[in-house]
Amino acid sequence: MVHRAAGGARAARRGQGDGSSGRLKRRAVSRRFAGRFRLAEIVSTEIVYSRWARMILATIRLPDGQSTKRDIEDHGEAAMVLPYDPLRRLALVIRQFRTPPRYVGADGMILEAAAGRLEGEEAEACARREAMEEVGVRLAQLQPVARVWSMPALSTERVSLFLAPYAEADRVAPGGGLSEEHEEITVLEMPLAELAQLADAGELTDLKLLLLVQTLRLRRPDCFA
Repeated sequence: MVHRAAGGARAARRGQGDGSSGRLKRRAVSRRFAGRFRLAEIVSTEIVYSRWARMILATIRLPDGQSTKRDIEDHGEAAMVLPYDPLRRLALVIRQFRTPPRYVGADGMILEAAAGRLEGEEAEACARREAMEEVGVRLAQLQPVARVWSMPALSTERVSLFLAPYAEADRVAPGGGLSEEHEEITVLEMPLAELAQLADAGELTDLKLLLLVQTLRLRRPDCFA
């Protein structure tokens, strides 16, 4: 099935309304920045695979007039949150098997923060839901960090990243993910100082968790003392 693209890349992605004035301001800045360059145009898209994610083959017209093909992986937006206990200087993280790293020779057991795909809700609601499902913690305050493209050369995924303080009493469930999703999640409550050591040693291999840990080190150095 081939789709003609109207107004750029809209046909190649699923939009997510955010209703946030802060995000609207960031979009305005992005538009001003993009105006300095000649942009490629998406001429048409073809869905070549559709299951949990969609694989799309896009035909694009480059600024010099030439045409070429590009692959797009599309599965919507996501949210990730790193809960941290500032009094006990701990953080809740997960260890989970990931097939793609295993495919290229790694063991596939990746240390991550709680995360998931938006299911029709705002990013903040998704972060709270995933924190409860995956690490069993009830979160009140969320501290926004960034909304980033996880792999812009291929994927439409944009992840809203949060930090979130919690107390020991906020751990109200075992976590571990939903049984029907077969996630095989191990919940870990780790010293923040240990996470910092892993970051410094280059051993935090999930880029999003690395960004969250380093941001927390900048914002709350007292938690790592």
